[in-house]
Amino acid sequence: MSIKVRYFASLKEKIGRSEDTLPYLKPMTIYEVWHHFNVGTTIPENTLAAVNMDYASLDSLIKDGDEVAFFPPVTGG
Repeated sequence: MSIKVRYFASLKEKIGRSEDTLPYLKPMTIYEVWHHFNVGTTIPENTLAAVNMDYASLDSLIKDGDEVAFFPPVTGG
């Protein structure tokens, strides 16, 4: 199976794509997933992550079939 990785809002614009697919080979953290697809790009400060639509920390492990989403913090007024 695989892991679906999605990028939203300004992150999507910054990296130039809305999603990636990662073949599941071994457990990885969310942070490692970011660097797998964005080599040489530091994850922007305060980026939020979710696994299967639940907020998660960047050191959370993903498993086969998960969907990982990255998005900038939401602000309001």
